[in-house]
Amino acid sequence: MIRKVTSIGLISDTHGLLREEALHALEGSELIIHAGDAGNPEIIETLKAIAPVIAVRGNVDTEVWASALSETEVVETGAATIFVLHDAHALDLNPAAAGFHIVVSGHSHKPSRTEHDGVLYINPGSAGPRRFQLPVTIARLNLAQTPWNVKFIELSGMGSTLSPI
Repeated sequence: MIRKVTSIGLISDTHGLLREEALHALEGSELIIHAGDAGNPEIIETLKAIAPVIAVRGNVDTEVWASALSETEVVETGAATIFVLHDAHALDLNPAAAGFHIVVSGHSHKPSRTEHDGVLYINPGSAGPRRFQLPVTIARLNLAQTPWNVKFIELSGMGSTLSPI
C-alpha cells in the first residue's frame, strides 16, 4: 500500500523507555517508523496515538508480543520506497538493485545519515536509555523536498518518561 506521506518520524532502540520529549519531537509526523528494540508493546501503542506506526522486531524484542512484528518492512510513499530492519549488518539484499531509495535501521545506537549507490541510509540513533556515551536521539525525515531532509533531534536524556525500563 502506498502511503502518501512526506513527514516521517524515525525512532529506534527505546528498550522499554519512551520519553515524553521523544513524543513531542515526533508530533506532526504523518507516519512513525520504529526500527526495532521497542522493548514492550506499550511503546508502539503510545506512538500510534501520534500517527500510524510501522515497527520491526529487534534483538531485544523476544517476548510473545513481538512475534507479531516482522524482521523487515517495506514502506511505499509517493516519493520513496523505504526498507526497514533493525540491524543494517543483517541486510541480505542490495537495496539499490531492489529499487529501495531509503534504508532505515537501528541497533548501533549511533545516529547516522549516509548515502551509497544512490540509497539513503538512516539510523535515528537510540531514544531509550543512554548507552555508550552516545546521544539520545530520534530523527525526522522530510520527503517533501529534494534532496530529502533528515533532521536528528537530540533528546536531553532526562526528564519524565511514559514507560519504565
